[in-house]
Amino acid sequence: MRKYHRKTGRILAAFLVFILLLLAAYQIPFVKAHLGWRLDNVRTRIKYFFRPPDQAVFLPTQQADLATAVQATLTTIQTASAALTPSSTPTVAAATPLPSPTPTITPTPLPPVVNLPGVVYVDQHNRWNYCGPANLTMALKFWGWEGDRDDVARVIKPGVDDPDLDFIQRGKPDKNVMPYEMVDFVNDNTEYSALMRYGGEMDLLKRLIANGFPVLIEKGYYERDYTGKIAWLGHYLFVTGYDDAAGEFIVQDAYLRPGQNLRSPYDTFWEGWRSFDYLFMVVYPPERENEVLALLGNWADSTWAAAHALEIAERETQTLTGIDAFFAWFNKGTSLVRLQRYAEASLAYDQAFAIYASLGDDDTQRPYRIMWYQTGPYWAYYYAGRYQDVINLANTTLYDTISEPTLEESLYWRALAEYALGETAAAVDDMRQTVYLNKNFSPGWAKLNEWGVSP
Repeated sequence: MRKYHRKTGRILAAFLVFILLLLAAYQIPFVKAHLGWRLDNVRTRIKYFFRPPDQAVFLPTQQADLATAVQATLTTIQTASAALTPSSTPTVAAATPLPSPTPTITPTPLPPVVNLPGVVYVDQHNRWNYCGPANLTMALKFWGWEGDRDDVARVIKPGVDDPDLDFIQRGKPDKNVMPYEMVDFVNDNTEYSALMRYGGEMDLLKRLIANGFPVLIEKGYYERDYTGKIAWLGHYLFVTGYDDAAGEFIVQDAYLRPGQNLRSPYDTFWEGWRSFDYLFMVVYPPERENEVLALLGNWADSTWAAAHALEIAERETQTLTGIDAFFAWFNKGTSLVRLQRYAEASLAYDQAFAIYASLGDDDTQRPYRIMWYQTGPYWAYYYAGRYQDVINLANTTLYDTISEPTLEESLYWRALAEYALGETAAAVDDMRQTVYLNKNFSPGWAKLNEWGVSP
C-alpha cells in the first residue's frame, strides 16, 4: 500500500511539474503569440456553449416619459464636455431648422453599366478583424496612396498595450473599427479627404460611382460562424461599379475568397445596408471636394442626410416585421441621435430592444453583435439621463455577447454613466481600460485628463 501511495505521489508531482513547465513556456513571447489565439478560441467556444450570446437580452428599466426625457436631454446638452464628442459627431442643435430638400444639381441620365478601372484589391486575410483597415486601404489606393493595411491599422486599430505580443496579436481583441475612426484617419493622416453620411440611396451611390468616386458602405450579413450557427455580423464593402441590366452592384469584399469584383443584387444590397442606417463614406482628393459635394446634392449637408435617414427609418418601421423591424427602429434611434434629439432616440431604441427580445433563434436570430459596431443607444440613454440603462446595456454587451470585455466604446459609456452616478472609482477603472485596449482612443484620454487621473 505504501509503495502504491509513493507511486501515486510521484505521478502527481510529475504532473504538477509538467503543468508548471507549460505555464512557464506560455510566458515566452513567441509561444504566447502562437498559442494564445488558440486558447482564446477554446475559451470562447466553452463560454458560448454554456451562455449562447444570441440568448442575451437587454431590456430598458428607465422608460421615462417623453417630457421628462426632453428636459434631461436639454440639461445634459448644456453641460456636456466638448471632449466627449468624436470629430464625426453632429454639432447642430436639435432645434436648428433643417435645410429644405431643394436639389443642388440638375439630374442627368446615368450610364447603365459602370465598372471603375484602377481598383487595387486588398484582403483582410491573416489578420484579426481587419475589415475596416483593408477596405479603407482599397479606397485610398484607388487614388494612389502608397500605404498598406497595416499602416492604417497601426492608427485605428493599435490593439492592447502588451509589449509581449506582436502587432498582429495586439490588435486581435479589437472587434471593430468605427466609421468615424476611418474618416478621421484619412483626414488626419493622409493627403486625401473623406466624409461620412447616413441615409444613402442606391441612385446616389450610382451617381458617385458613374462620376469616378467609389464608395465605402457598412452593411450586415449572415454567415455560419465557427460554432456552426448562422449569425449576423457587420461588414464593410468597397463599391466600385453597378450593372442596371443585371440589377447588381460590383463590390470588393475583403473577407471572401475570392472577393474581387463580386456581384451584389440590388435587393440583397439594400437589405444588408439597412443594418447600418444606410451609412456611406467617400474618400477623394481634396482638390475635388467641390465636385463631390455637388454630386452629393442634399447629402452634402450632414443634417439633411440624418433627417432623410430618419424619414426612411420611420417609413420602414411601418412596413417591416421581425429582424428588419428591429433594424428600422434602431435606425430611427440612430438618426435621431445624429440630430441630437436624444429623448426621442431613447424611446425609439426602447422599441428596437423590445422587438429584439421577441426574435427567435432560427436563421434570422438576434443580431447580438449590434453593439460591437454601433453606439447610438449609449448616446441616447446617457443624454436622456438614463444612466442605469447605459450601464445595464454595457454590461449585457461586455459580458454576454462577447468572449472578453474588450469593447472600448462600451467601457467608455459605462464609465461616463458610473461617473454621473457618483461611482468614481469604477468610472476611472473603466476609462483607464479604454486606453489600454486602444492607445489611440482619444475620447478616453480626454476624459482621464478632464478627471485629473493618470492612465
